[in-house]
Amino acid sequence: MSRPARTGRRRPPATSAHRYSRSARVGELLREIIAEELDRIGDERLEQVAITSIDVDPELNRAIVYYDAFYGEDTDPTTLAALAEHRVRLQAAIGRQIRARKTPILDFRPDDVLRSAERIERVLRANPVPDRDYGLELEPEESDESDESDESDESDESDESD
Repeated sequence: MSRPARTGRRRPPATSAHRYSRSARVGELLREIIAEELDRIGDERLEQVAITSIDVDPELNRAIVYYDAFYGEDTDPTTLAALAEHRVRLQAAIGRQIRARKTPILDFRPDDVLRSAERIERVLRANPVPDRDYGLELEPEESDESDESDESDESDESDESD
């Protein structure tokens, strides 16, 4: 059997139907899996922990898992210890639920972006911005009430002159 002759036309490049990169899609999937698994674990040190985002490298070797502990920064050592203790279980859950040749190694870090935003908000609330005159002179709007009072003043004046 012989092969058909090539016509010189190449197949168009495969286009992705996804709007996001593969690592971003995998990161979102990992975030959902880890959040669900943390609920199943039942460790009280992790009850008030939210997985905020995950950065996955393009080769899917490592994933940085960002979290926020609602108890504050003081609980970071305890939270990190609990997450490290359950890392293997979390990776096993990822391996069961994701279709990939390998599962990334998880590295846990507090989400400094959220904490910075909270600090900025506290500073802004403690130091409100004073009202400033920006050189814009706006004429006060005249209301109907002022017109009526002007008319009544005029009628009072005319009564006095009589």
